[in-house]
Amino acid sequence: MRALEKRGLLRRISVPVNRDLEIAEIYDRVVKKGGPALLFERVEGSAFPVLINAFGSMERMALALGTESLDDIAARIAGLLDLSNYSSLGDKIRAVPTLAKTALSLFPIRSPLPAPCKEVIESVVDLDAIPVLKCWPGDGGRFFTLPIVITKDPETGRQNMGMYRLQVFDSKTTGMHWHLHKDGRAIYDKYRALRGRGEGTDGKSGDEADGGTRMPVAVALGCDPAIIYAATAPLPDFVDEAMFAGFLRGSPIETVRCETVDIDVPARAEFILEGYVDLDEPLRTEGPFGDHTGYYSLAAPYPAFHVTCVTRRRNPVYNATVVGRPPMEDCFLGKATERIFLPLLKIQLPEIVDIDFPLEGVFHDCLIVAIRKRYPMQAKKVMHGLWGTGQAMYTKLIIVVDEDVSPHDYSRVAWKLFNNIDAGRDVVIVEGPLDALDHASPNAHFGRKMGIDATKKWKEEGYPREWPDDIAMSPSIKGLVDRRLKEYGLEDLA
Repeated sequence: MRALEKRGLLRRISVPVNRDLEIAEIYDRVVKKGGPALLFERVEGSAFPVLINAFGSMERMALALGTESLDDIAARIAGLLDLSNYSSLGDKIRAVPTLAKTALSLFPIRSPLPAPCKEVIESVVDLDAIPVLKCWPGDGGRFFTLPIVITKDPETGRQNMGMYRLQVFDSKTTGMHWHLHKDGRAIYDKYRALRGRGEGTDGKSGDEADGGTRMPVAVALGCDPAIIYAATAPLPDFVDEAMFAGFLRGSPIETVRCETVDIDVPARAEFILEGYVDLDEPLRTEGPFGDHTGYYSLAAPYPAFHVTCVTRRRNPVYNATVVGRPPMEDCFLGKATERIFLPLLKIQLPEIVDIDFPLEGVFHDCLIVAIRKRYPMQAKKVMHGLWGTGQAMYTKLIIVVDEDVSPHDYSRVAWKLFNNIDAGRDVVIVEGPLDALDHASPNAHFGRKMGIDATKKWKEEGYPREWPDDIAMSPSIKGLVDRRLKEYGLEDLA
């Protein structure tokens, strides 16, 4: 917040506002006009201010991760992964300081006590005291929209951070909206499997099981932006979110053990909610919710999260967002993923030059990819490779263009797409997993997806004619006109 304010990117709102719909409507107007982050200092019914739209531009997203450009983070990752940097003995020696600094930044460290997130320990849990927003008229209630949900694998003891919305059911209970494909859901299923075998989380059986009917959960609200982003990032299974946050910020994050559950949480969070999910409790109806697709996701059964303890800073700020029809704040978190994870994608599919997820595709409906084409049918190979890679498996439409086409130039992409394809030859239809929020498929969680090869076609790909060249002016004439316009003071016409 201090960094945003110093750069003139934060607007303080000192008049009273209502947390039900009013803040969301103000935010929606501001974010769609490219406006600043907003700090609502007087929220009716709560003693705590609300920060929103902190990530609502590429500039603010980069600032949040401590860089001037997200491509700089991608370059750091690419440098670490480039084996040529370690090919000779000299290269290895020169790499040692960088690798050592990176390694030291990865592992969380214990916070000196008292940790900031424990300046106040609430004796009575009252979620209504937190200014949780109702975002859209059709929502089933008020929702925590930037919660970092922290769980622990009962078999390995490894912690996971994910971002799953939490509907407030009452002053002590919320929903726990983890989808079928999410890590939190997989850990929940492990607890249920252990429960079904009569085992507790500590490996004991029967009534001796320590917490055998309860899955411990902690939720952090308002953290270092690197932690917030890491919780949303499509990390490989072997990469820990807390370690990735340390890599992003260049120094380890500080953690502290919860008061009532055996989970480590970010020590500098604004609020911590501690509690459990009851493995024997029936699921509860959660939703509807105005989602990042721009449509309401329907009400459905999910587990309940019972909050048993709240700790917080002495003067906390509640960090929230609102999702809906793009562009919204979450679009820039998605764009950060597009830039930061490009080097990893290039390792798996080295022909990829660049990618773009259009905001209107809500990051699982459309991907444009430019490739360096070297052999027939390579565009289709890339489509199938992407559908087999992490969260790209959800992508409903993949458009492949040649390397001389920037995937960020939507006009040029559309020109190539509309002119270069023969539907019978260049369109691929497959079935596979879909995002749980997809409403178009007749089936939940899976359906049909399409790939379109908009690259120049070769004879080996069944194109017997001569492919036409793009129309382009000769470099000599372009240079001549550049000089003439400058000579006559008409550069504004160029």
